[in-house]
Amino acid sequence: MHGSINEDHRDNPIIEYHKVVKTYSTAAGDFDALKGIDLEVKRGEFLGILGKSGAGKSTLLNMLTGVDRLSSGEVIIRSNGHDISVHNLEEDELALWRGRNMGVVYQSFQLLPMLTLVENITLPMDLCGKFKAKESRLRALELLRMVELEEHANKLPSHISGGQHQRAAIARALANDPPILAADEPTGSLDSVTAEVVFGFFEKLVTEQAKTIVMVTHDDGLAGRFSRHVLLSDGEWAPENQT
Repeated sequence: MHGSINEDHRDNPIIEYHKVVKTYSTAAGDFDALKGIDLEVKRGEFLGILGKSGAGKSTLLNMLTGVDRLSSGEVIIRSNGHDISVHNLEEDELALWRGRNMGVVYQSFQLLPMLTLVENITLPMDLCGKFKAKESRLRALELLRMVELEEHANKLPSHISGGQHQRAAIARALANDPPILAADEPTGSLDSVTAEVVFGFFEKLVTEQAKTIVMVTHDDGLAGRFSRHVLLSDGEWAPENQT
């Protein structure tokens, strides 16, 4: 696989950003969404990336997942004894690698409306071929049980609430048992009570399953809940991160 280095880095950070720049070309000229970002994330860390709308938070997360291409710099993820340079992978390699190694949770949930909840969760397992069909369904049901949705397994997404959508989306992100979860404003469209339940699931994934989670949020009130948080402002780290 392109971009991998066969070395054991168990004691090193699981994620590294090296001078990551993302520039968008607009009618008004070039716009630098990220301005040379450096960042390390340790295994088992629950990292919160805070900042106002337009600060570059989602762009920063998209550099991690590889759904958007960087302009310069490098993002390295350590997986199974290999250093993976995310943006050096070909598109098909990246899609397969991401499916097996990273779960992504979006604010808009992005469940497929024509599939039941259990089918939404088995789909990423089927695409990656990590589990046999019978195993994938049993695992999907177990994940739905974990997020307290087992009784809704055969319902379509249109028949459940917004908070249940997000819990189902978390279950889907965990389908292939990835070591890393990337979450983009996962509580942003939920009421405070439901958001607290969803955030609690993330905390359990860190403490009970040793997942590494990078979560983007504009909610300053969550800052103290992360194992560490950083503040992004206009595409670069805010001065308070240096104190």
